[in-house]
Amino acid sequence: MAGGTSLRGRVVGAALRRYREMIGYQLEDAARVLDCDRSKISRIEAGVRGIRMLELRILLGEYGARADEQGVLEVIADRRAGRGWWDDYADVLPADMRDYLALEAASSRLLVYEPQRVPVLLQTEPYALDLAAADPGLAAAAQQRAAEAAMIRQQAVLDYGRPEITAVLGEAVLRQAVGGPEAIATQLGQLAAFGEDLPQVTIQVLPFSRGAHAASGAGPLAVLELTGTPSLGVVHLGGPAGGVYLEDPAAVTRHAQLFRHVQAAALPPGESLRLIRDIAAGSRP
Repeated sequence: MAGGTSLRGRVVGAALRRYREMIGYQLEDAARVLDCDRSKISRIEAGVRGIRMLELRILLGEYGARADEQGVLEVIADRRAGRGWWDDYADVLPADMRDYLALEAASSRLLVYEPQRVPVLLQTEPYALDLAAADPGLAAAAQQRAAEAAMIRQQAVLDYGRPEITAVLGEAVLRQAVGGPEAIATQLGQLAAFGEDLPQVTIQVLPFSRGAHAASGAGPLAVLELTGTPSLGVVHLGGPAGGVYLEDPAAVTRHAQLFRHVQAAALPPGESLRLIRDIAAGSRP
């Protein structure tokens, strides 16, 4: 059974609501399919109540969901198959973040905009450790654990070769000397190497010279697309205490469109990597 008010439960519920509305069903129609009352359907769609695997399959079949989307939703909803490395880091990863990492492992595409820091999936360990040390919400004993979790996450995703990652970085990311000159030079060198050597990773830089852009008033954001389309996914908006997660399909689509506008304003990948290399060379002590 998919659990309660977890992020995974909310993603499944939002998808079920979208499918139901697409075929013109009311809550009463879905309730008749499961031979239950409409309040149960409403609670499932809100992520307040879990759904049994058989019930999920029945509803998805009735709604005519695509086979790939049905498969992904079954994986997300199956808590028994949902354990991963993130569960060993519950002391430094909030529950919704652990759910997000499970979704990341099942995703097909990840769109990331970072105006201020290198995305976690592309960080070096010294860079990650320096960020953890600067986090007032992390006790000293937890800082090493947080950096270790970042490295395990990176290895798990990049070694697997998916999701496809497109990252747009503000120029400030390249010029903030996190960890000092040597550490940032090494970090920038790794960024360039990832962009050049990993076929699933695309890195673009949004330079200061672009001026105002679509995300000028926004902070860091990530859009997980679970089946290659924004219709099924989740948005993570970075911030204190883990940030905010949005699973409503309209919100996912809206933020994916915002990302595309930012991406269009950024330098092409080749020019971006040259700029990263140039700044790295200038950063070395």
